[in-house]
Amino acid sequence: MTRKLSFTAPICFAVLSVLSAILFAQQQKTPSLPPSTPILGFTLTHAMAERKLETEFQAIPSSEKAREWHRTFTAEPHPAASERNNQLAEFIADEWRKQGWEDVTLRRYDVLHSRPRSVSLEMTAPVRYTASLREDPVDMDADTKNPEVSGAYFGYAASGEVTAEVVYAHSGNPEDYDLLRKNGISVKGKIVLVRYSNPYSYRGFKALTAEREGAAALLIYSDPAEDGYARGKVFPDGPWGPESHIQRGAITYDYIVPGDPTTPGWASVPGARHIKPEEAPSLPKIPALPLSWHDAKPLLENMNGMEAPKSWQGALPIKYRLSGAVTARVKLDMDTSFQQYNVAEARIRGSELPDEWVLLGNHRDAWVFGGVDPSSGTASMMELTRALGELKQRRGRPRRTVVVCSWDGEEYALTGSTEWGEQFADDLKKKLVAYLNVDESVAGAATTAGPDGISFSPSAVASLAPMLVEASKDVHAPSGKSLYEAWRATSRRDEKASAPPLDSGLVETRMGSGSDHTVFLNHLGRPVVNLGFSGDYGVYHSMYDDHYWMEHIGDPAFEYHIALTDIWGLLALRLANADVLPYDFAFNAITLDHFLTELELRSKIDNHKLKLKKLHERIADFQNAGNELRETVEQRLATGAITAEKIRQLNLELLQVESNWLDPDGIPGRPWFQHLLYAARYTYAHLEFPGLTEAVEKRDWKLASDQAALVQRALEKNIELLRKAKISWEKNN
Repeated sequence: MTRKLSFTAPICFAVLSVLSAILFAQQQKTPSLPPSTPILGFTLTHAMAERKLETEFQAIPSSEKAREWHRTFTAEPHPAASERNNQLAEFIADEWRKQGWEDVTLRRYDVLHSRPRSVSLEMTAPVRYTASLREDPVDMDADTKNPEVSGAYFGYAASGEVTAEVVYAHSGNPEDYDLLRKNGISVKGKIVLVRYSNPYSYRGFKALTAEREGAAALLIYSDPAEDGYARGKVFPDGPWGPESHIQRGAITYDYIVPGDPTTPGWASVPGARHIKPEEAPSLPKIPALPLSWHDAKPLLENMNGMEAPKSWQGALPIKYRLSGAVTARVKLDMDTSFQQYNVAEARIRGSELPDEWVLLGNHRDAWVFGGVDPSSGTASMMELTRALGELKQRRGRPRRTVVVCSWDGEEYALTGSTEWGEQFADDLKKKLVAYLNVDESVAGAATTAGPDGISFSPSAVASLAPMLVEASKDVHAPSGKSLYEAWRATSRRDEKASAPPLDSGLVETRMGSGSDHTVFLNHLGRPVVNLGFSGDYGVYHSMYDDHYWMEHIGDPAFEYHIALTDIWGLLALRLANADVLPYDFAFNAITLDHFLTELELRSKIDNHKLKLKKLHERIADFQNAGNELRETVEQRLATGAITAEKIRQLNLELLQVESNWLDPDGIPGRPWFQHLLYAARYTYAHLEFPGLTEAVEKRDWKLASDQAALVQRALEKNIELLRKAKISWEKNN
């Protein structure tokens, strides 16, 4: 995963209308449900059968089996394009065949890859210090002594040698450079040293910002204030990063266009056309290195210039200064060459609707062992596929086709999923019901968590949020409560709320980037869900993110892995077997109105410069149309008297609603990103109504008006579609 913090913490929707609570109140149920309890999108008869199927499904996944999978995937370092990672692709494909999955294949993509030949960092003044750029082994964890573990490097960093003054620029965001300028400090031609967080921004945005500022090289280090001893016990005694931990990663500008940098917008299948690397908009042009705080401290403590502001001070026992006295030599020799990436793919063909697909995915490549990222997700995925394969043998096929993929190269530029999505774009736009993504099953420390454990922290497009909440009531959390109850408890704790959160505030409906859902949502207009548990986790992308961390700190019983498998499986089964696809467009509309109101308040929009009243009105019409269709459909589903053709036609129309949010011209300046409602900022943070929001923030009122008109037209198209669907559903039924 490109960054854990790319999705914001759940935001309370307290300002939503009362209707929001009403929509969700219909789905509030106890964990132990009678077999006649409805399920969104199902007739009562089919809901009874579905519940029996789900009970059988949840009895199959095993925590001990998940532990075995996890050990297999974390046994050796396996970055993208490595021999070990390619072996794991073959291994997964073979296991899927044994599990009874069909059409198992490896999709090959020839992509521009990046790995180090040699890297070095030396402080040349006022004293000499040679950075180790390595992590220290830990006696009780044999994996940390593996000679295959790499040193520090960034994927797609430019080769080069720079000797220059070092300047401390806090988090490396544009406002940080503004402060330096106000204090008479230029970074042009200098080496910039920045922290990973505070506030968070994706390392690739830090690189672009440094590049734009004219810096000659970039160093990014992990300060203990963010992920080290200031947060608690460090590895191997706790979940936080030790002195020498290094957060590797890529610095690709994939917020402009993800995937293989030399095939922007089309698949890098063998024989594909490639642009020259120097023409690739997503490739950085600056040498850059990640550092541990052990290697950053000598640079910081030897500066003698102006003291940095209080907010720039970190947790090291020194005075952080902006510049002065320190010069260093950075040298990078990067192997940037074409390499083979492999996406493993399999499916269980649907019995009735084989051309409607439910897609499940997790990436396989890791910077080192990937104990959390991504191997916890891979272990859960393999238990999920084992359970679904066994269920197929016992009970037959699901109604719709279920597809599963093990992505490659996610860590570099969301590469495997992007290339696969671009290769099969036409089919996916027509057939994909939803993509259910798991990057990390367990990115938190169960050993330091409270009574309800680490937090369930899913995100989803708003149209799928109600079904996600509903499904969570039928899964047990490790605490013994339902996942739903534990989720509410941890949401209340994390938000420090005095009252339990509304169901409408549980799901994070703001979708940033940084994981494999990006191509499906932002480029293909398909609804997506991200699943995972989160909590204390400070060894991200380091050598210490390994099996020992998970087995002793993260999830010793591997019970959170199974809870994740269970909710992943229930969502997949319900989407695959539902009579009517369980999208809730009324709740979608409520969420959109909240997003729009928030934009108006945050940006203090002058109504004389930009009128958004009609957009609010169209959203209200969309909500009404969604409510009316949902009520009509639910009434008929309750009777069970619906023809298969009626259901087929309605589902085709519902699929089209999500497609209508796409604009083929894309966001101004970023045409690959085509979704009118969802995108990500350059920092990876969520961005709603992206074209409109960015225009408003630039105070470009003409562009903002044009973007608002695009959203309004999409709403009008969907309002008409839902109204026609309601009329068609009511006829001759």
